[in-house]
Amino acid sequence: MKTFFTSIVCMLLGCSVFSQKTDSIVIKPDPAKKIQIVEAACGECRFKLEGKGCDLAVRMDGKAFFVDGTDIDSHGDAHAKDGLCNAVRKAEVQGELVNNRFRVTYFKLLKDEAKKDSNTKQQN
Repeated sequence: MKTFFTSIVCMLLGCSVFSQKTDSIVIKPDPAKKIQIVEAACGECRFKLEGKGCDLAVRMDGKAFFVDGTDIDSHGDAHAKDGLCNAVRKAEVQGELVNNRFRVTYFKLLKDEAKKDSNTKQQN
C-alpha cells in the first residue's frame, strides 16, 4: 500500500511538472495582427550573424535578426539536410523588433516548396 501511495504521489508531481507553461511559441496566430512571410535559418550558419552557437534567426527585407520566443531546436533537427543550419526556409511569423532582435509571438515553418514540387512530380 505504501508503494502504491508513493507511486500515485510521484505521478501527480510528474504531471504537474510537465504541465507547467513554458516560454514557447503560440500555436495560432493573432487574427488582429499581420502575418509576415520571412526567411528563417540559423543566424550563425546561414545569415553570418555573430553568436555563440546555433540560434534561430529571421531575415526580413534583407536584414537578419536573432529570434526571441522560440528556439532552433523547436523546429526539427537543425543539422538535418533540410534543417535550419543547412537550409534557409520560409516561415510565417508575427512579432516585433525589440532591441535589434525579433520577439516572435507566432512562428510556423512552411513546407519546403522544392520538396513539395518533387513529390508532386513523383506522384504523376
